[in-house]
Amino acid sequence: MKISLSVSFKVMLSSCVIFAMMGELFAQEVPSCCVEGVVSRGTFLAQQNDKREVFVGKDSARMLFIPGGKFTMGSSRFQDANVLREIELSPYWIDEHEVTNAQFAQFVAETRYVTVAERELNSKDFPGVDPALLIPGSAVFSPPKEANGLNNHLQWWQYVAAASWKQPEGSGSTIVGREDHPVVHVAYEDAEAYAKWAGKRLPTEAEWEYAAKGGANSDETYYWGTDLKKNGGWQANIFQGKFPEGNTADDGYTITAPVKSYPANSYGLYDMSGNVWEWCSDYYQPQYDSIEQKNPKGPNASYDPQEPGLIKRVQRGGSFLCNDSYCERYQAGARGKGEINSPTNHIGFRCVADVKE
Repeated sequence: MKISLSVSFKVMLSSCVIFAMMGELFAQEVPSCCVEGVVSRGTFLAQQNDKREVFVGKDSARMLFIPGGKFTMGSSRFQDANVLREIELSPYWIDEHEVTNAQFAQFVAETRYVTVAERELNSKDFPGVDPALLIPGSAVFSPPKEANGLNNHLQWWQYVAAASWKQPEGSGSTIVGREDHPVVHVAYEDAEAYAKWAGKRLPTEAEWEYAAKGGANSDETYYWGTDLKKNGGWQANIFQGKFPEGNTADDGYTITAPVKSYPANSYGLYDMSGNVWEWCSDYYQPQYDSIEQKNPKGPNASYDPQEPGLIKRVQRGGSFLCNDSYCERYQAGARGKGEINSPTNHIGFRCVADVKE
């Protein structure tokens, strides 16, 4: 069931989903010189784990060891990332790929967790709205036959009743055959709940960018270099063709792709660009704190001048909808943002874990 966007129940998306009902807006609800520089026991043991420094978490996800160190964070190409600063990070583990449908299904089976998209909507949270309109669901990319410019994103997003992680396109759809695709329709608290169950956490924005750079990227346009393609091959699942209605799928996919469909970076991590946006633990603000330089965790509160009343967290990596003519946020250093209770079918996540001392 698709709900019309031309009447009283609308979905408005920029980097988040907002419901406009009856003319009002509602948000759906990371001291001795003789010991200085000596590697910690946890770091040493992690490095000895095997040659590829692999750890398998409770959710059976393969995690790779990131040694930590210093790097320049930010990008002069994007206004909300143009405070370039040197960041120092401690070592950590990170999932080699985005959390998949199969992994999320294991979490749900063990915990009976119900995602935000699946929950009944409380009429008290939406005063004055016809209760018949308060239907569980989520936003789904639904390209029109022909778009009238790119200023109105409501042309290609629809709120679909019953759309959720296990029914990505709504009633009648399924994840059967897509077990190795990244899970989608996850709100921030859904991702956080999964991470807690798995004994992990969501990455900070700095940890995410450091891992994406792979120890190699400095200021190149893409995390893999200066050219969109490498040796003639696509490096990420993004949108090709005329956005939003003309995806040519030159990279092989029109929506999500199975994880590990494209080359890994030099750390061995997959899909750090494209496929699905990934939640980070930082609150979103339109500029970086230039003072916090060691293991930064971001601001204490959210603020987006475009929508100051909404709580947003950072998202990274871009998605299968990114296109240089409309959204370039799959590029190196770019940032995204999302209202914490607004899932869509192009938002997922991956987890990190601390190195135990």
